Amino acid sequence: MMFLLGLRLVVRTGKESLARLVLIASAVAIGVSLLLVVLADFRAFQTANSQRCWECTTGPYLISGALKPAANAELWNYSEDYFAGQPIERLEVAALGPHAPVVPGIPRLPGAGRYFASPALVRLLTSVPRDELGARFPGSLAGLVGPAAMSGPGDLVIIIGRPAAELAHLPATERVSAIATTPRVNGTTTLYRYGFGMVAVGLVFPLLTLIGTATRLAAARREERFAAFRLVGATPRQVGVIASVEAFMAAAIGTLAGIAIFQPLQPVVARVAVTGSRYFPSTVAPTSGEYIAVLLGVPIAAMGAAVWSLQRVRISPLGASRKTTPSPPSALRVVPLVLGLVVFTVAPFLLTGHKQAGPLGLANSGPSPLLFPVLLLGELLIMTGLFLSGSWLTMQAARLVARTANGAAGLVAARRLADSPKAAFRAVGGLVLALFVGTAIAGVVPAVNSGLRLTHGGKLNDVLRVSFSPPSLGAGEGLLPQPSAEMLRRVRSYPGTSALPVYLYGPQAGYTACEGFYNCAPSVGIVNCRDIGRSFAFIVRCPPRAAAVQVQFGVFFITSNLLFTPLPLSTSPAPAGAGGSLRSLRMGEVLVMTSNPSTLEKVRTFMAAYTAAAGSSNVPETFGEASRTRAAAYSEIETIALAVVAVTLVVAACSVAVSVGGGLMERKRPFTLLRVTGAQLRVLYRVVLWESVLPLTLTAVVAAAAGLATAASIMRLLGPRVGSVTLPGPVYFLTLGCALAVSLALLLATLPLLKRITVPDEMRFE
Repeated sequence: MMFLLGLRLVVRTGKESLARLVLIASAVAIGVSLLLVVLADFRAFQTANSQRCWECTTGPYLISGALKPAANAELWNYSEDYFAGQPIERLEVAALGPHAPVVPGIPRLPGAGRYFASPALVRLLTSVPRDELGARFPGSLAGLVGPAAMSGPGDLVIIIGRPAAELAHLPATERVSAIATTPRVNGTTTLYRYGFGMVAVGLVFPLLTLIGTATRLAAARREERFAAFRLVGATPRQVGVIASVEAFMAAAIGTLAGIAIFQPLQPVVARVAVTGSRYFPSTVAPTSGEYIAVLLGVPIAAMGAAVWSLQRVRISPLGASRKTTPSPPSALRVVPLVLGLVVFTVAPFLLTGHKQAGPLGLANSGPSPLLFPVLLLGELLIMTGLFLSGSWLTMQAARLVARTANGAAGLVAARRLADSPKAAFRAVGGLVLALFVGTAIAGVVPAVNSGLRLTHGGKLNDVLRVSFSPPSLGAGEGLLPQPSAEMLRRVRSYPGTSALPVYLYGPQAGYTACEGFYNCAPSVGIVNCRDIGRSFAFIVRCPPRAAAVQVQFGVFFITSNLLFTPLPLSTSPAPAGAGGSLRSLRMGEVLVMTSNPSTLEKVRTFMAAYTAAAGSSNVPETFGEASRTRAAAYSEIETIALAVVAVTLVVAACSVAVSVGGGLMERKRPFTLLRVTGAQLRVLYRVVLWESVLPLTLTAVVAAAAGLATAASIMRLLGPRVGSVTLPGPVYFLTLGCALAVSLALLLATLPLLKRITVPDEMRFE
């Protein structure tokens, strides 16, 4: 009976009930559709990272090109190449028997002279000149690499078949009998997971706040009616059933509408590269279990919120009319925020004890093992403190407005906010977490990326580095003198191109012989002073009248982060035995500089033959490409953070709009009485705007300030060479401004309701 009565109250009690139903369903639909977007992106991310990591396959290295036939084995040589800054996954294979394991994504291993390539790479091969890219890959196309071998449609992957005898003599070739089945894990997986975790904390919580605010709206508006039911004999359980039915219907309709809204959004979401690369469209969708959880969980949560809001009615039939001012929040709520800021500020100084950061952005002596747990504790304290202190800060701001307001609007709004700061802050409480994290990331990432991109003024960005041997190997490695001279002549023949070769001399007296692949006596790097010229003077300099110098060039070829490498490199006199012609020595490395991107790719393609001839597995890459790979990971996390901030602001505005709409309906009588007694409509508009904008603005300012303070502490930890944090970049402020504009538009959209419900000619109350 109560169930049927609840349905009747929803659909048969006039336009006001239907309007509330539409408002609640609309708010829930917005929240559900955004929640599904987050779940879809996270599912795509999880799917990509749970794929088999075939690139992780390893096996014993071949020694001296020894070949042993095996029915279920193959030769495996994996490396990474680059084109225009884009990484290319390159695998060269040769079957040793009929049952050699097959890489996921292809039907069979390619034969010698054939290769499988990803669709994106095939399009690239057909659109650029062969001498810039195609010449690196011998053979012809045998087919396309399927999704099982890629994380997204934009991946560049090629699997090349080579003769076994030829592949056995290439460096770093392994003998493989099984393809790795471990999940795909890359260097940015933890960062991505952290970013999506911030989405879960910073976005899902305000979405739930929005849904809860919307579903409480119907019950809060009709507390007096429910109290009347109690007066005529209804039990608390029966009143709860009526409220649950109303909330369930609105939330169920909103959930179904949100799922329907998400369906046309799904292709758009699939085209957005949230983490720097696109995912396959089929993976950008919530699972069936997630759909079911949303479909059931949101209405159930709505029922719980509606029943919880009726506590006063359950106490007594007159509970709705016996309204008292709740106790004000205590100043102790600010303590976790202050403690968190203190921990985050002081910990880098107490637990590092350094003045200059090292190559990885940490102290040369290494930070204390306690540093990162303490910083995590500080972050949790700040986030907890922001959430707890919001109501106290809202109350203090309201009291300040009451003391300084010149008109009636400010006084009325300040009194209401001061009386119930918890309710005022509840609608925007979820904003603080996302805005804090987003501001901190937006303050740190641009400074770090700027330091990486502009290492040494950006002069190294377009310098191509080519190594013909690992830096730790002895004099027996490197490119032979005759091909070295031929290579230099050809490279320098390209217009606007210069090259700085580094020759190997040694091993010197006192050096030990090689005892393994990576335990060899290093040779000395010798640079001819005539080769330096003006192009490479910022990298290495020769003293007056010196013909050649000894340089430790190894750091240039074993690290991609040169932010903390001082230039020019330190030099010392060349060994006495190296005073003769350098052309008789093997070449260990070469730096190539050109201003034309097309020429750079031609040189890179041309160099592939010489690195293979030298027995080197190192891939030519520019310093800019190496730094962009690192910077891309940080930028992707920044993108996620900015998306969270923007969406959370809009969600918070929706919560405020819903809360304002409910508050207007609840205060229909006092607002109408104010208008009848002479208050102008614009004064009532100002009251509503004060009550809405003050908590939203205060929350944004406090959370952003805490984020900037945290970012400043992180930058001090990274060191002065990285950069400094002042304010986030223009993208952050553009995102913030657009989101606030949308928020203000949503708030303004609720004001016409105030005019309609306070018409003096229709003044009547229940």
